[in-house]
Amino acid sequence: MARKRRHEEHVNLERWLVSYADFITLLFAFFVVMYAISSVNEGKYRVLSDTLNEVFQSQPRTLQPIQVGEQGVSGDPSLIEAQSGTTAQPSPIDLQQPQSGQTEGGGEGDNLDQIADDFYQALTPLIEKDLINITRDEDWVEVEINTSLLYSSGSAQLEDEAIPVLHSLAGILQRYPNQIQVEGFTDNMPISTYLFPSNWELSAARAAGVVHLFMRSGVQPERMSAIGFGEFRPIAANDSAEGRRKNRRVVLVINSQQTDRRTIGGGRS
Repeated sequence: MARKRRHEEHVNLERWLVSYADFITLLFAFFVVMYAISSVNEGKYRVLSDTLNEVFQSQPRTLQPIQVGEQGVSGDPSLIEAQSGTTAQPSPIDLQQPQSGQTEGGGEGDNLDQIADDFYQALTPLIEKDLINITRDEDWVEVEINTSLLYSSGSAQLEDEAIPVLHSLAGILQRYPNQIQVEGFTDNMPISTYLFPSNWELSAARAAGVVHLFMRSGVQPERMSAIGFGEFRPIAANDSAEGRRKNRRVVLVINSQQTDRRTIGGGRS
């Protein structure tokens, strides 16, 4: 019987083209990525950075609406309360706390002079560092707090070092009956996240966070209001980092007993 000759398998001499094509595809993707990161939009980069920080570092959040003033009927913690850290306890700080036994507010005459003096006494170290500015007007006392002391960029979660400062302010405010207006401001850097679609929401959330902390510290909620101005009430030009830093601020307005609240647009804000 004639032996069948085994048919030799044909050797594919073009298999290298598969690896070469994969290499070219990866090289193309690499240059696309390099081109993309070579023109970074500062606003989008900040949003991406803040989003990643919130995912990996923030506490669990609830989708309850932001509540300002009186506590909601359900009693559930709001978004701002979760962000501002309800379990945070005041830490030691080199600030003079309000003296006990001082005259309670509510008597005849206005309390603005005494309130301003108490603020200066308690906040002297921060005033000297230009982190807080106090202005006395005929109808109100204004406490301007740079947000670098309160919040990180693009966030409405109170920093740990801000808690004792605000507790010190609340300890002064709860002794007087004056109405309190908390105003939030931002710079003109755009923001667009799930929590803060624009600077309007960010500024309002920052003001509301301060209001919630004051309320937990004993300040009557019916005396307070929270207002967000976004980027539209700058006190400096936004064309420099220093100007943007000045525009990112929270302002406390303590009105006279004869005035319910400061007129919107009045004063330095």
